Amino acid sequence: MIKRSLFSVPVIFMALLLSCNGDDKTPAPTPEVPPASNVKNIGISVINTYPHDTGSFTQGLIIYKGQLYEGTGGSEYAPEGRASELLKVNLQTGKAEKTLALDKKYFGEGITILNDTVYQLTWREKVVFVYTLPDFKKVKEFPINTEGWGITTDGKELIVSDGSSNLYYYDPSTFRLLRTQSVTVNGDFLDSINELEFIDGFVYANQWNRPYIFKIDPANGLAVGKIDLGPIWDRLKSRDPKNEENVPNGIAYDHDTKKIYITGKKWPELYEVQLGN
Repeated sequence: MIKRSLFSVPVIFMALLLSCNGDDKTPAPTPEVPPASNVKNIGISVINTYPHDTGSFTQGLIIYKGQLYEGTGGSEYAPEGRASELLKVNLQTGKAEKTLALDKKYFGEGITILNDTVYQLTWREKVVFVYTLPDFKKVKEFPINTEGWGITTDGKELIVSDGSSNLYYYDPSTFRLLRTQSVTVNGDFLDSINELEFIDGFVYANQWNRPYIFKIDPANGLAVGKIDLGPIWDRLKSRDPKNEENVPNGIAYDHDTKKIYITGKKWPELYEVQLGN
């Protein structure tokens, strides 16, 4: 009897407490606070607009010694049959002043220039073409173990993307892989890294099929900034809503004037832009 009495008292007491509340529903859980982002949103303003060849399926864009160069994709993958090309382009008119067409079995990708030498990636063919300036004379070919997407240089090494979350560092004279750096955004891997440009100590990367350019610290692979090209891309898509391949792709930096240029695949315009702090 004593044990049963002692056990029943707290049960009755709890029942009275619940009846006094008038509501026995389970309290709602405290909402989780999302973690703070370490990626700064960087503003972008269009300063000047230039014409761009809508036949150019832009894969690489660079300004070297004041001259604009562009690498394009083509071959049997291109419905119109236009070959991949390496182009020297007049910025003011958008017209090619010099053209080198690749064999149609190759799909051209990113380009960069180091010490008057042009490096042009190919996509699935896993070959890197090397040319001299100003004649576009092909002097070397290097094999590469990954797909080729984007390429840039920090002035000493070549930095390559393959559509994954990795950046690959190569020796420019031998194309020997030196190291691999994974890229993360707030602790998650950044996928689909595409066209690259090296600006003031940071790697800037288009994210394929998305309206973003990420600013990446090459020392640790952390994305520290994000640029939204959505408004520019939306305006261009409204002109040609049927063409879904016209994604942003192409970042060029003029080291002498400190000007930055962007464009996209078959975009009718190329933009000089100013980035926020």
